[in-house]
Amino acid sequence: MLVPFSSLAQNPSLLLLRAATRAACFAMSTSQAAVTVSVEYAKSGRSTCKGCSAAIASGALRLGASARDPRGFDNTKWYHVACFPASSHPLGPVEGITGFDAIKGGNAAVGPLDEPSPKKVKRVAEKTSVSVEYAKSGRSTCKGCSENIPKGALRLGASARDPRGFDNTKWYHVACFPASSYPVSCVENLKGIDSIKTEDHEKLQELEEKQKGDGNVADQLNEPNQNKEMVDNMGGSKKDGEKSLEEAKGTTLPAHWKVFDTVIFCEKEDDLHASAKIAAFDFDGCLVKTSVRRIGADEWSLMHKSIPVKLQELYNDGYKLVIFTNESNIERWKNKRQVAVDSKVGRLDQFIERAKVPIQVFIACGLGKGKGTPDDQYRKPNPGMWWLMAQHFNSGVKIDMDQ
Repeated sequence: MLVPFSSLAQNPSLLLLRAATRAACFAMSTSQAAVTVSVEYAKSGRSTCKGCSAAIASGALRLGASARDPRGFDNTKWYHVACFPASSHPLGPVEGITGFDAIKGGNAAVGPLDEPSPKKVKRVAEKTSVSVEYAKSGRSTCKGCSENIPKGALRLGASARDPRGFDNTKWYHVACFPASSYPVSCVENLKGIDSIKTEDHEKLQELEEKQKGDGNVADQLNEPNQNKEMVDNMGGSKKDGEKSLEEAKGTTLPAHWKVFDTVIFCEKEDDLHASAKIAAFDFDGCLVKTSVRRIGADEWSLMHKSIPVKLQELYNDGYKLVIFTNESNIERWKNKRQVAVDSKVGRLDQFIERAKVPIQVFIACGLGKGKGTPDDQYRKPNPGMWWLMAQHFNSGVKIDMDQ
């Protein structure tokens, strides 16, 4: 069963830790002996999950993978429990993880399939309060985009109790607020909402609605009997052989291309099979030569003439071929978005036809981190597209990272 990504990130628990352990038992290997895995509650809200790139809230359960750096110190990568790459860093028996004895319920005699009672599962949201206000000065910095928050600008704050005895507040632009880490269930209950102008309530409502929308997608993906249907229909309903990319943007896609969040993907290629072995490539500058100054489905050429043959050899060896590529022009070109879509999708379709081999494709259309703009989780080098493929578009086949 697919577990909703957002709900897992918000609700770390001993149950998830045990589930990750059971999955890891199938991936034990001697190559991971140099990595030490530990578990603890985050001491602050400054760490970032290496899996999803979202903040790990203060007090949230987190897993760390520590390895000795050649420069002479231990380097630890922190993860939400749900994001931990158990296939790369096998956990072994959960009771043997460093720090397990300090975890609440860690010493209880709980069977591997037992579920903790709701009273034992504490949410991050219960330890963090969210407030809204107009910036009192221009000295605060958004923790999402690292840009200044001007005086008088609407801002959201996530406050948690610091172990040293005071409240620590992180301020964000509304557009940068990490709702996946600090859920906003109802804006009318936000601290300080009474002092906010009526017209600004709409901006906050958009944040609430976006969070609800993300949750609905995750809930639907979580239904095992509906999963295939959801995947087939993510791009919207057919209309004259095309599918809507986003109705408000008036952009259309060929019928064999679909949409998930800010990603366009083509995964129903004939003879495309799930595999534990993945051969993944970038597109522009890797498989083909393109130019930012030239637009059009025909404006590309092979980087090397041998590429189609090499791809066919990989496919025959049992690899699933995947292309992960960024195309921010699809979001950036407000008045020429259809042109950007036709150009990128057309090039990929022509390349696959030239290669004569089935290839799964994911296009990240979001923008990178900028002033007032949060970093899109699917845009490379963020791992969002890989996570999407591995979790939802490989037919449940576990990927062998050593391959």
